[in-house]
Amino acid sequence: MDPRDLLAAERAETLARLAALREDFAGVVDASRDTNADDEHDPEGHTIAFERSQTGALVRQAEHHLAEVDAAVARLDAGAYGRCEVCGGPIAPARLEARPTARRCVAHA
Repeated sequence: MDPRDLLAAERAETLARLAALREDFAGVVDASRDTNADDEHDPEGHTIAFERSQTGALVRQAEHHLAEVDAAVARLDAGAYGRCEVCGGPIAPARLEARPTARRCVAHA
């Protein structure tokens, strides 16, 4: 598959995941505003603070991945895509297919 197509698909998937996570985060924040429950002592599940923290971490992870996809597209545009940033050697096509944002060859990963 063409690297540009792989990166476009990766970007679209990440944007969709990011939108869903942001919606989930907003829902958790809204839920905490609408209640005065003491969820810290609820034996049935996670606390609202835990849910907010976990969802926030997933949002940051998706944002980071989106930045990595954009950086890979920039490398592709510059003619540096598929070259290891450490040794300058080629990154195996199978690695790029599995991880289209890879910056390093397997030896330097």
